[in-house]
Amino acid sequence: MHVELRKEYTFEAAHRLPRVPADHKCARMHGHSFRVEVCVEGEVDERTGWLQDYADISAVVEPVLKTLDHRTLNDIEGLENPTSEILCGWLWKRLAPGLPRLAAITVHETCTARCTYRGR
Repeated sequence: MHVELRKEYTFEAAHRLPRVPADHKCARMHGHSFRVEVCVEGEVDERTGWLQDYADISAVVEPVLKTLDHRTLNDIEGLENPTSEILCGWLWKRLAPGLPRLAAITVHETCTARCTYRGR
């Protein structure tokens, strides 16, 4: 049986988008309560009855998100222009080595705005 598992995480951070017009609201420093959804997929192990232990996913994700939490994203290497799209790719690069079944990362910047990256 092929399944997807999704686990959500949150972090708080500030950022500004330096490549938008100066009068754009995102050019100003502002903060978000980011929500990150990590999706792994694959075949359910017949013996255990699951694809992967959620704790094993968290062991990989939480240390990476700790480097972002309560930070200014622009100050982090690779996130000088921290759009949701770039943040998805940045997270993928750091999570994929520890999560071989990684299928998608979704960054929710607000309640109604999000970006999903599938490693392509």
